[in-house]
Amino acid sequence: MNIYNTLTHKVEEFVPNEAGKVAMYTCGPTVYHFAHIGNLRSYIMEDVLEKYLRYDGLDVKRVMNITDVGHLTSDGDTGDDKMLKGAKREHKTVMEIAKFYTDAFFADCAKLNIKTPDVVAPATECIDDFIKVISALIEKGYAYEAGGNIYFDTSKLDDYYVFHNFTEEDLAEGVREGVEKDENKKNKADFVLWFTKSKFDDQELKWNSLWGLGYPGWHIECSCISMKNLGEYLDIHCGGVDNIFPHHTNEIAQSEAYVGHKWCNYWFHVHHLNTNSGKMSKSKGEFLTVSLLESKGYDPLVYRFFCLQSHYRKSLVFTYENLDNAKAAYEKLISRIAQLVSAEDKGEINSADFDRLRCAFTAAMNEDLNTSNAVTALYDVLKADTTAATKLALIGDFDKVLSLDLVKSAEKLVQDKKGGDIPDEVMALVQERQAARKAKDFARADEIRDKITALGYAVKETRQGTEITKI
Repeated sequence: MNIYNTLTHKVEEFVPNEAGKVAMYTCGPTVYHFAHIGNLRSYIMEDVLEKYLRYDGLDVKRVMNITDVGHLTSDGDTGDDKMLKGAKREHKTVMEIAKFYTDAFFADCAKLNIKTPDVVAPATECIDDFIKVISALIEKGYAYEAGGNIYFDTSKLDDYYVFHNFTEEDLAEGVREGVEKDENKKNKADFVLWFTKSKFDDQELKWNSLWGLGYPGWHIECSCISMKNLGEYLDIHCGGVDNIFPHHTNEIAQSEAYVGHKWCNYWFHVHHLNTNSGKMSKSKGEFLTVSLLESKGYDPLVYRFFCLQSHYRKSLVFTYENLDNAKAAYEKLISRIAQLVSAEDKGEINSADFDRLRCAFTAAMNEDLNTSNAVTALYDVLKADTTAATKLALIGDFDKVLSLDLVKSAEKLVQDKKGGDIPDEVMALVQERQAARKAKDFARADEIRDKITALGYAVKETRQGTEITKI
């Protein structure tokens, strides 16, 4: 598999540190509000990456943090952090807010068929780990205390701006709103590892440390949670493109200062979901969530399909017109698969055709996770001159990665057209009747049809297959 590495600005062959195993880390949500669909685009593409690595035979361990403390509006900490804002907005405690929106995030993920990572670690459960690493950074001379806070000293590094080939515009995308000058810093690029009590009198969550009562900065979370669960060598780190600077830049700085060697080999970044007015955010325009899309009649998997139709390294423009086009395409795709599901004679799986058509899918995915070409490979299966059994096997195989519930949704469509949930007894008779018709034992087929009628169902042969309706 070849993948674009943001650190080197090249498409490179993906080679894990340990053969057959992948240590994968993804930045999790700050749980102060619902995730908007722009956030969820990153999680969808990270999910595809993880599933494809598994599909390719690798043993993946994926870890994700939950930021329930420490994600400040600015490193200067001149106002409330996002968690405290959420608590004030809803008149709840910070931990009540964190629990509610963590559950909401994973509920949205489930609707989008996003697999829950192997390890999910809330920042509030890792305070001792943060203190341990910060203490070591001070001892090594990479951190200092000033004004009651602990800062990382970026001047100690030979190369701090490791993603330096990005343009000023790219770097600006990652700068959080409201960042103000902090007079305690020795250098402009220094960042906070630990804030003390003196900085926020109304802060709800704070812990005792060697430097006073306080709480961790944002950046230290991911480094510590990753190293705690995946060790000192990380294969691939994922996140949105807005995390490149300063968050991922700071992660590399503090992690490599702590372990004393290169920390992560590959960096995977998903570009923004934009609206016609620019980058999607919670504070601009309509707050687009999975629940909102559902309320407007969209299956969440239509949004997943919409995302898969574009490459993860290209900005994607969201409009309802574009989503409607994806919905129409998805429903037509399911309808075509339903015809295969309902076919009376599906034939046998042709292994030569299966291998040939599967190669087109893996070739697309191996070339920097090109999901748009992978979807094209899916359509090529439908057009291929091979058996229905072969096509259904391939569609099910591809869907281990795409996770669009293709066969499941097609089967439901067929069932709905046949009158909803059909009793097992009736379905057994239908299958027996189909076997009799195939053997040209029409007298037996008619006899079975009468039994089905007696049970309250009518059976009819159509071009799409056998149709069962309740009388």
